[in-house]
Amino acid sequence: MGKKLVRLLIELAAIYAFVIAVLFLFQRHMEYFPDPRDVGLPKDAGIAEMQVLHVTTEDGLSLVAWFAPPKKKDGKVVVLFHGNGGSIPLRANKARLLIDHGYGVFFTEYRGYGGNPGDPTEEGLYRDARAGLSWLMNNGYKPSQFVIYGESLGTGVAVQMASEIHPKYLIIEAGFSSAADVAKGSMVGIPVDLLMRDRFDNASKIAAIKTNLLIVHGTADNIIPIEHDRKLFQAANQPKHFYTIHGGGHVDLYNFKAGEMIVGWLDKQVAGEQG
Repeated sequence: MGKKLVRLLIELAAIYAFVIAVLFLFQRHMEYFPDPRDVGLPKDAGIAEMQVLHVTTEDGLSLVAWFAPPKKKDGKVVVLFHGNGGSIPLRANKARLLIDHGYGVFFTEYRGYGGNPGDPTEEGLYRDARAGLSWLMNNGYKPSQFVIYGESLGTGVAVQMASEIHPKYLIIEAGFSSAADVAKGSMVGIPVDLLMRDRFDNASKIAAIKTNLLIVHGTADNIIPIEHDRKLFQAANQPKHFYTIHGGGHVDLYNFKAGEMIVGWLDKQVAGEQG
């Protein structure tokens, strides 16, 4: 082997090692994209029915949350965990639709997002979610009233919470089998399994969850391919439903009437409870 070839191989190995080191050190900057600005007031987002409150996490952070009670005290409360970008006002259209149909809505904003202290991590987001659910339970709402709803990265939070509190309903919008699987799809040749800290391993948890499950995914999602949710659906327990949104991407499913599909499904399940 010639000296030039050896030198080239050494240089390539050094570049590869550098890339691996950068990915390991800055991986959370590539997984979370928080909007750090204050979330403002619900009325400014068109959902004046929601009130601003604060919840305290088990590690002592005070986080902003928005809440609108259900039309009936014993009605369902949709607890929504959003994706890795932006903050809760970007999901105002979802809250508006649910409130108009009589459901309560609860948003806990994550640490590092929406003016909150802290930095997002997998375990941190679980703590944030638990703080919101604890607030609801401390204020008289029961887990049987909760509809746990996750979108994109928030499906990892939703699945974990469903495994802990066993709600009657779980909604997954544009979800994934695991965050590591998503990363593998775009990082060919990178040892993701060795490097990734925040894995949100939905596939390993879903089979142990016994709830009424709805999964919604778009066929044109180029961020998280629909095969991720098909894998989850295959592993999940009955009762379960899968809504395929033809032509829908990753963040535009409500433009394809996904919201109406979700509300229609939920209305039907709740009506079934009532006989």
